[in-house]
Amino acid sequence: MEILEFKDLRISFTTQFSLQWNDAGSRGSHDGAFWRPQKADGLDGFYPLGDYAVGNYNDATGQTAVALVSDMNGSAGTALRAPTDYVLVWNDSGSGADRDGSMWRPVPPQGYVALGLVCNGGYDKPSLDAVRCVRTDLVMPSLIGDLIWDDTKTHSDQDFGCWQISPPSAPAGEVYLSAGTFVGVASHDKPSTDPNAYSLRFQIPMTHFDPPPTPVLHGYGKPTGFDESTLTYISNLSWFTVRDPNLKPIEQLFKSPIYRLERTDKYTLIGFGYNQSSSEQSFNWAVTNGVSGDSSTSFTSTTGIEIGGEWKLGPMFTASVKLSQSFSYTTTSSSGWEKSTTRTVNVTVGVKKAVAAFAIESTYKLFRQDNTQVSNNVGYSDGDNIFWAEYPPTEETNLKVSFE
Repeated sequence: MEILEFKDLRISFTTQFSLQWNDAGSRGSHDGAFWRPQKADGLDGFYPLGDYAVGNYNDATGQTAVALVSDMNGSAGTALRAPTDYVLVWNDSGSGADRDGSMWRPVPPQGYVALGLVCNGGYDKPSLDAVRCVRTDLVMPSLIGDLIWDDTKTHSDQDFGCWQISPPSAPAGEVYLSAGTFVGVASHDKPSTDPNAYSLRFQIPMTHFDPPPTPVLHGYGKPTGFDESTLTYISNLSWFTVRDPNLKPIEQLFKSPIYRLERTDKYTLIGFGYNQSSSEQSFNWAVTNGVSGDSSTSFTSTTGIEIGGEWKLGPMFTASVKLSQSFSYTTTSSSGWEKSTTRTVNVTVGVKKAVAAFAIESTYKLFRQDNTQVSNNVGYSDGDNIFWAEYPPTEETNLKVSFE
């Protein structure tokens, strides 16, 4: 099972659940069931953050996954704490459901937050050991998402509604992940905020390799042999951040818990000029910035990944993901990933000088854990950053450059 780490928090997943309560027999307008996540094998020391709610009666085991957490430092750590108490939010008294059920809000210790409600079969308080609260620096305040279930026409003594937790937009290089828990209030009206609306956060692991060797002019001839491709970056993406056309989400968790997004760079020649005259000479070359053709659109359509921007996930998890600037060339604007732009670079070259202009061309490829490739390659030309080579070489370039 995949284990993610952020500071001293460890995050894993389970697909095993035990039913706590459903509204069967209540004749309500909507079906609803509430499930307690169970630890899978090898996850000793991991705890749920809250229970899982769904708008049907289907067995959740093996059909979905939710997050479990543990402290990297065990019982001596400070990442997690048990709740100090529970506050009753709602019970189904008067509903006519086949079994009794109640909803409880964990009360976190100071400096910690709870990430969801707990449903108990019956009207007693849940065990303090049922869930864990998380230290505030390990989570991110979040929004109230879509309705999961409410008790309309169950005739319970109190109204109740529950909703998904929706993470805000993630910054570059991070993932904000709703753990699969829910928020709820004794009302059918959606709240604007909720004390349990938090998401987990972690960084996207990235490995940086040496870039391709910088092109050098060794004479007055047009350069060749400089465009060797070099693996420059790898971003490791968790299974739930990728839509795999060949695997169902639960299959991804077990067959490819990690996807490898590679960026391979090479220098491409934009233009070359040799001034053999007795005065300065101007050369004009076209330079392209952005994606190659429709490769980015096709890649996103297949995998769900927005290389140049934030992407959202669902329906199994609600999460926000964004790759780092060094990997994707941008943190604020995705315009270069929507379409390419071409401009003209004008360079004035001195007497008896040879000059070459180069740009980095990147190729992105996505691989499963078994090294099979997912989707098409994506190409991107970094025309915003031009590298100049001169012959004879000088310590500081005296080129006159302008763009149109």
